[in-house]
Amino acid sequence: MKAKLFERLGKKTVKCTACSHYCKIPEGGTGICGIRKNAKGELHLLTYGKPLGLQVDPIEKKPLYHFLPGSEILSFGTYGCNFACDFCQNWPSSQAPRLIKQSSKSDEKTMSTIEKALQEIEDVPPEDIVKAAKAKKAPSIAYTYNEPTVFFEYALDVARLAKKSRIRNVFVSNGFMSKELMDKAEDFIDAINIDLKSFSEDFYLKVCRGRLKPVLENIKAFHEMGVWVELTTLVIPGKNDSDEELGKIAEFIAGVDRSMPWHISAFHPDFRMADVPATSMDTLLRAFNIGARAGLEHIYIGNVGGGDHQNTYCPKCEKIVIERAYPVYANSFLKDGRCHSCGEAIKGVWK
Repeated sequence: MKAKLFERLGKKTVKCTACSHYCKIPEGGTGICGIRKNAKGELHLLTYGKPLGLQVDPIEKKPLYHFLPGSEILSFGTYGCNFACDFCQNWPSSQAPRLIKQSSKSDEKTMSTIEKALQEIEDVPPEDIVKAAKAKKAPSIAYTYNEPTVFFEYALDVARLAKKSRIRNVFVSNGFMSKELMDKAEDFIDAINIDLKSFSEDFYLKVCRGRLKPVLENIKAFHEMGVWVELTTLVIPGKNDSDEELGKIAEFIAGVDRSMPWHISAFHPDFRMADVPATSMDTLLRAFNIGARAGLEHIYIGNVGGGDHQNTYCPKCEKIVIERAYPVYANSFLKDGRCHSCGEAIKGVWK
């Protein structure tokens, strides 16, 4: 499928404009993601119509706690990612093209292996994704599991059809998309959870193979566009868990919107960080308290089971307005988006 987000540079070289890497791709090659291929001077999306993990989840698993709580969401992803995070928890699919390339002796063999693997995945056109959401009575669709930026043309075609059927669209993203993509997505994305992985450019460069600045800019831009935004930070022992760094993250969020939910997520050993210990509850509570001191109104602790830190509290009277039992939403006390006790408006998308 021909991509929409690219520019021709001459001599059959193209520049992909889907994400902030802006890869310059020679004929026959792919971008960093491994799934956007230059075929005779035109960029093609190899994973168009090739979804992975098509299933229904509770929306709280995205995680989104202030967007249609208690509803189910049809979720899917594809192969490929524009980051290469050492701690990736979906690495068998997101990092598959990169791992194939590392094990192959030539670019030609790499492409042959990737394209053969994709041929084995059943084709699911955009209209069938929307039909599936309707059949499951899911009010929204999540583009998740890997980075939706890299399969944007597929996501966009699904999202357009979803909008016509009054189905909402949710991105679960690393936030490294380009301005060109955001211009096209503005009318179709209803909510997004962005991983704010660190507040260190060095961490983004060495651990994720990306950059922090575009992520921060895009968080602000989505908020200004009126997209509902929630943020997640996977807290990794010894990597991004210092008081200073967590404080910078919390202060940044507070500077954008103190009511923007911050999900503090526990790390579990995986992929290239199998030797790093899991995040302790003490560390998660320390991060929670740092966020509270920064003035954040909605902070959640995840990846560690149940607990009071998954409930939503009124920032004014501190009464529970949404009670949760992980990972399934349990009970809401909201009345037209307001606290049942004091009437305070709780920011979110509730219906």
